[in-house]
Amino acid sequence: MFEFAMLLAQTADEIAMQAATSGFGKLGVGIGMGLVIMGAGLGIGRIGGSAVDAMARQPEASGTIATNMLIAAALVEGVSVIALILMLIL
Repeated sequence: MFEFAMLLAQTADEIAMQAATSGFGKLGVGIGMGLVIMGAGLGIGRIGGSAVDAMARQPEASGTIATNMLIAAALVEGVSVIALILMLIL
């Protein structure tokens, strides 16, 4: 059983190396980066829109809402930067 698992792992590694050298790996990274950037943009846009809507409903809490909005947007941006770096490394 162990030999079969090693054979499968070796075959999967050879397939991954062949895909990476043939250009499909770079294509996958490009598509992944595009998806990460689109997701981060949509997320930050949604955070901003919701914050502006909340400020319009309760103007007295606009300072707290703006602070929370900036923290949430920074967290989304941080996660997207980490994902982009990991895609470049791998």
